[in-house]
Parts: sequence; structure tokens; C-alpha cells
Amino acid sequence: MDRRVTTGNHDPSSIVFDGLLLKLTPVLGWASLILFMVFLYKGSLNIVDLGLADRSALALNVVLSLAFFIQHSGMIRQSFRQWIGRFMDEKYNGVVFSLVSSITLIVFAVLWQDSRYSLASAQGQERWLLRTVFIACVFGFYWGGRSLGAFDPFGVGSIRRSLTGRPVKPPVFVVAGPYRWVRHPLYFFTLVMIWSCPDLTADRVLFNVLWTVWIVAGTMLEERDLVRFFGQEYRNYQTRAPMLIPVTIRPIYGEPEEKRT
Repeated sequence: MDRRVTTGNHDPSSIVFDGLLLKLTPVLGWASLILFMVFLYKGSLNIVDLGLADRSALALNVVLSLAFFIQHSGMIRQSFRQWIGRFMDEKYNGVVFSLVSSITLIVFAVLWQDSRYSLASAQGQERWLLRTVFIACVFGFYWGGRSLGAFDPFGVGSIRRSLTGRPVKPPVFVVAGPYRWVRHPLYFFTLVMIWSCPDLTADRVLFNVLWTVWIVAGTMLEERDLVRFFGQEYRNYQTRAPMLIPVTIRPIYGEPEEKRT
């Protein structure tokens, strides 16, 4: 029995369902991102204190991080999208990924356990400098997202196009904004935000190390997907712009009018 929901199905129940997804997905997406940004800025939020000993608390934190890594990296792979496409219309791929990622990230931030052990804490001017760097990276992250043009962070574009009957436009490889300095500026800004926390407790150091390793590994996997998708054009980009760390204050790729989507 074919269980797929076809894109052309515009019966009232389907329209209501799609409209609900269009409202729910961005709400959960923004809620999870804001909660995670507060976590990056402040450290453990202490929302749920399970009263665990330090070793058990750190072990739970590892499990929470790995759960998000596996979910996020697994569901974003093309092989998973092909598999789940057997059960639902591909227009729902983006919102399913966004909803599951948002819920997993919220659970992560809520259940993360703090540690009593403080390894380092910046004070005075150093503390304010780290806070300033964090805020600058938040604006940098926004700049990078805006530079993507028709960026669809929560995957609702396919559903919206289905409801309005607009055709899907194939992605075009162009470069703009911070992508003229580095191939993955959003990851770069995230890494800087991760390490700009002035209070390094045992759980924060664990978080920093785990998430840095995952971001670097995930970036390498994403590079392979981009090469397969864009081919020689992306290989040329790789030879001219660094992957994660900018190496100059002047743009090193493309002309000012070029944009990246």
C-alpha cells in the first residue's frame, strides 16, 4: 500500500495540515535556536536538576550531545531523505528535519546538567571582551544567513510552494557576504560563540570539545556533499577560500556582486 502523501493533494484536510506545519515549525525552530543561543552565552541553564553526581551528570551530557549529533547528521544525509521518501511526500523532508532537530535541541538544553567544578573564569575587561565577541558573532551569523538569499532555515519552503503552485527553483552556486572569506562562516561564528564563554566549568569544557569535534567533522561531510552537487565549481571555491577559519581581512573569493545561495 502506498502511504505517500502526494504534492498535488489539496483537499481541505491536507491544506489545514500544511498550514499548521507552516506555523508550528518556525515557532519551534526559533524557540530552540534562542534557547541554544542563551545556553551558549550563559552556560548550563539549570532548568532540570536531576541531582546526579558529577561523573553521572557529565555522562548524561555526553549522551545528550551524541543524541543530537546522530539525529542531526543522520537525518540531513541524502540516503535518509531517500529512505523516508518512501513513506511521505518529499515536500515534508525539510519540516520533519526541522521539527525533530528543534525538539532534540530543546531536550538537550533543558536536561543538560551543570558541574560544580570551575576550571577558569575570566573577569573584568577580559570578560567583557569575550561577551563582545559573542555578540559580534551573533550579528555575523545573521549576516551569513542573509547572504544566502532565499534561505529556508526551517524547511517550510517546499510546503509553501506546494500550496501556492510555485515551481521549485534549482539551487545556483554563487558567493556573497562572509562566504567570500570562508566557505562555512556560520560554523565559524558558532565555534567562536562556543569558546567565548568566560566561565569554563567541567561541563562547559566537555560541551566545547564535543561540539567543536562534531562541527569540524560535520563540515567535512558537508564538503563532500557540496562537491558531489556542484562539481568543479565548488572544487575551485575550495582552492581559493578556507573551510572554517578566515585567513585575511580582505575578501579572497569572488567579486562584490556575486552572491551565494
